[in-house]
Amino acid sequence: MPLRLRRLFVIWLSLAMTGALLRAEDPAVERAHAETWRRFIDGHGIMRDYVGELPTPEDCRLGKPNAIGWWSPIENGPMFTGMYLHAMVERARRTGAASDKEQARKLAQGLLKCASVSDVPGFVARGVGADGKCHYPLSSDDQMQPWFLGLHAYLLSDIPSAAERTVLVAKVREVADTLESNGWRVPCDGAFKGDFRGGFKGEHFRDAARYVYLLRATYEITGDAVWLERYRRALDEKPAKSAETRREICALGCPRDLSFIPSLQKGQFWIYVGTQAGLARLAAVETDAATKAAYRQGLDVTARFASSSVGTHAQFDNADQGFFGTADWRAAYPTWFPQPTQAEAERLARIVDAKKRGPRKNYEATWMRHPLAAAAVVALAGETSARPQILKAIRHYDYAKLYMAEFFFAEVAYYALPEAK
Repeated sequence: MPLRLRRLFVIWLSLAMTGALLRAEDPAVERAHAETWRRFIDGHGIMRDYVGELPTPEDCRLGKPNAIGWWSPIENGPMFTGMYLHAMVERARRTGAASDKEQARKLAQGLLKCASVSDVPGFVARGVGADGKCHYPLSSDDQMQPWFLGLHAYLLSDIPSAAERTVLVAKVREVADTLESNGWRVPCDGAFKGDFRGGFKGEHFRDAARYVYLLRATYEITGDAVWLERYRRALDEKPAKSAETRREICALGCPRDLSFIPSLQKGQFWIYVGTQAGLARLAAVETDAATKAAYRQGLDVTARFASSSVGTHAQFDNADQGFFGTADWRAAYPTWFPQPTQAEAERLARIVDAKKRGPRKNYEATWMRHPLAAAAVVALAGETSARPQILKAIRHYDYAKLYMAEFFFAEVAYYALPEAK
């Protein structure tokens, strides 16, 4: 081989080994990936909702813009990071690139950070503020299940070192043990210590599917047989207010939840992506035929229900110039008052200066977040015929022009699809 060609080959091989070459099958996925890491993954490995001023320790202590942290840049750290890590583990498996493995490792450390900044056992913070530690006192079940989802995928992979695995497994065991002792209610911190925000033992589809997933995931992560016993027992239990067992509820899919989330099909699939991912894992590993069939039915029902929303991506205009005032959350949410209860925190969160906030956040939520989340829900069901529909949605957006990190659902959808032959 001529010297010049040999040098070019060495350069190419070096780039390939470090993951610097373009690897994904679709350029749109690479653009989304690059924008996510350029703008939204913080130094700790936690995904932020958007680029904006971080809350200070005083903001977090007082509850500004509100004690839940809604509308702040750190509103959904574990929720988004966990779902994204689930996808990034698959990306790293497909590419084998050292850079992809390192990104997955960073996200896992971000999830560990979220569960390590409080003295309340089992508390998973939404993210961290300006000092790298301060956080809002209220987490939620929406943050908790994806936290497990991401670490579950990561710990099943070959990426973590032995030392890292030991630390992460211990943290998962600590959080799971706390949830079990709390009746699977999610603990709060700070001024709300002793309170809970959300849980997993309700009668809805999302409750049942997430609860059995969490039990099974904890077993697969820790190897402790008691979690498998709890998982099997939970399947045959009927939650309060339910005439069906959890196994039967899982088969009904997300339409079961329309009674308490009537807007589900119009804008709420983003809170079902983690549920669908967990159910897909359960369907993959379950050996009991009846239970496996129930999971498959639930996946398919939910995917069919979400399918029509994927096409709404066409409503998004990449030339839209709506004002994104959310970036200046202090101006958009200037009202503040003490919040001694969670109800008061929610009341404060509803008070907004609509003019200063602008329309762009809602525009992206409606015509970007919703169709891409629906695409992820459909892809996670494993239906290969949906591939063209999902790729069309992924390719629609100019990711450099989007303000909200929620376009990460494009990668979640893509890496849930079977690899192209």
